[in-house]
Formats: sequence, C-alpha cells, structure tokens
Amino acid sequence: MFRLITLEREYGCGAASIAAQLADRLGWKLWDHLLTEEIARLAQVDPSAVMRCDERMDSRLHRLAKAFWRGSYERSSPLGSQVFDTDRMMSLMQQIMNRIGQEGSAVVVGRGAPFFLRENPDTFHVFLYAPRAEKIRRLMNDGRSQSEAQDLVDSVDRERVTYIKHYFDADWPTRSLYHLMLNTAVGNEAVIETILTTKRLLEGSPKATDYEATKAPIPAR
Repeated sequence: MFRLITLEREYGCGAASIAAQLADRLGWKLWDHLLTEEIARLAQVDPSAVMRCDERMDSRLHRLAKAFWRGSYERSSPLGSQVFDTDRMMSLMQQIMNRIGQEGSAVVVGRGAPFFLRENPDTFHVFLYAPRAEKIRRLMNDGRSQSEAQDLVDSVDRERVTYIKHYFDADWPTRSLYHLMLNTAVGNEAVIETILTTKRLLEGSPKATDYEATKAPIPAR
C-alpha cells in the first residue's frame, strides 16, 4: 500500500499548489516549505540559508572558499567546520527523508525525494511537467513579470539537472524512476484525479520503477 507520494517537477508547472491540494485531499502531511523549515531547525540556521541551497549547487566562489579553509586552517576558519552549504543540506535531507519514509502519510515535493526514497516500496513517484508557455503563464499569474518568468523557466531546471547529476550521478528527470509523468497543462484537478486513480490501481502490483543509484549523496565535511 502506498503511504507516500513524491512529486518531482519542472519549475513553474504548478506543482506546489497541486501538492497542497493533493495532501489536503488525502489528509496527509505536506513536505514542501516544511522541509526548508526542518532543515533550518536541525542546522540551526535561518531558513533563507536553506533556500539559497535548495536544489542548486553552491556558487563557485563559496566552493573555492570552503576548499581554501578546509584542512589545517579549518578550526580557525571564519566558515567553520559546520558551515551550511549544499553538502550539509544533503546530509540533513537524508536524515529527514529516512524519517518521512518511516512515518508515511506524506506528500513530498522535490529536493531529490524520489532518489532518497527509491528503495521504499510504499512510495508512489510522480513527475510533473508543462509546456514552456504554460509555465510562464502560471508564473505570471503568481505575480512574476514576463521577463522574470522566462528567465526562471530557462534557468532553474538547469540548476536541478546539475544538482541531481552531482549528488546522485543521474539524469534529470530519470524517467524509469517514476510511476507516472503528467503534463499539468491539463489542469490541476485532472492531474490530482489521475494521480489518485493511478495510485489506487497500482497498489499491490509489482514495483514499476527501475533505478540503481551509482553515487550516494555527498555527506557534509
């Protein structure tokens, strides 16, 4: 029986609102912004620090600075041995995902959740996408300017490709990882109904996904 749903998504396709409606329909916990808050709590940093690392690689300057201070100078480093960066975030993410997998009854949005939970047989994996024009339209409806929406649609997913390749040595999206891939241009309600119907039809059936990780998440140093 599926006790978890992961929603991976292209930026701007409306996954946040779909996930919220889906969690509400099921009466399950929604791990979206809550993931950011939980990581910040565990790391004892401001949520804004987590948001800067969210599904993107650390800046080249930050990586160079971390490498420079690592080693014999680390104890006196202004960055400190527990500096918060994407490596640190991924280490905490693994802990949180393990807990979510045990608790169940949750909808988890992005953050590599399909990869972290790939071996959990109780997890139903969904990938949401949309045509570029649809994503821009949704972002503009949320208050973005047309130029800002276009820039975000063109840039954010490139960061996700790099993030997944670096931490999981996988392509993004890895199609064989998902039970279902849906175009959100059909409308939120149609997407939610399709997810719920397919989830119900596949419960108790053999595992439909096929993904072998070749690279474990990189721990914080």
